[in-house]
Amino acid sequence: MQLQDLTDEWETYLLLEAGMAEHTRDSYLRDVKQFIQITESPPVDFDDVVVRHYLSALSAKGVAASTQARKLSSLRNLCAWLVNVGYRSTNPLSNVSQPKLAKKIPKSLSESEVDQLLNEPDCTDALGLRDRAMLELMYATGLRVSEIVSLTLLSLNLNQGVVRVTGKGGKDRLVPVGDQAIDWIERYVRSSRSELLQGKQSEVLFPSKRGTIMTRQTFWHRIKRYAAAIGLSEAISPHVLRHAFATHLLNHGADLRVVQLLLGHSDLSTTQIYTHVSKHRLEQIHQQHHPRA
Repeated sequence: MQLQDLTDEWETYLLLEAGMAEHTRDSYLRDVKQFIQITESPPVDFDDVVVRHYLSALSAKGVAASTQARKLSSLRNLCAWLVNVGYRSTNPLSNVSQPKLAKKIPKSLSESEVDQLLNEPDCTDALGLRDRAMLELMYATGLRVSEIVSLTLLSLNLNQGVVRVTGKGGKDRLVPVGDQAIDWIERYVRSSRSELLQGKQSEVLFPSKRGTIMTRQTFWHRIKRYAAAIGLSEAISPHVLRHAFATHLLNHGADLRVVQLLLGHSDLSTTQIYTHVSKHRLEQIHQQHHPRA
């Protein structure tokens, strides 16, 4: 089988059977093609020695352990599929360990910083009002950027105060929406959405200024611009409001498993990173205010 035919077949599997999101699928394909190009090893022939040499070469170039881990995950997915469909008899990655990752506490914002960020868009402008509604919804629900740009009008039930989200792996979840976010969404839908659509028919809740679905990168750049305007550029990441949502819930006493469900994490260990953020905040408060800290 030709290499292109094999990768095309794997891509079809990632799309139709694994239900993988487009950007994740593209990342997997890019990682595997890079591996094949560098090692000159056909997918049906390479062994664990080739993989170990590849990871060592990445380390020597200063590639971060997190990036190495992602590339290895891409190869693991490919190899598992190759064995499953009968193109390989054994999995060469069975004895290859994941690179050790340092636990990284996600950057977050204080509640006052979130208020500043939410207040930054110019709501007299159609784009500004759309952005304000998106930011409010993102902070109210902890949605991923990819999830929020994919929302449709049918995703929202403002009367019941919930939004239906399709997350990673095509899994649906219902997330409650607070009154303040609902208010901003209603204002936006009443006055700005039709202006952005420019007469086009679309179910997309938050269209771009061209009336089409917005890309994750576009919304991310707009968040960065608002953050820079209030001096928060260094603390910003694509998930900054998602991190703030989780951290502030835990700081106010929310149960970890509830936060897990709201974020759409399949594994509680993924959510537990936010307990470190809250613990760090408690330590700061203790050091600032306790007489014997």
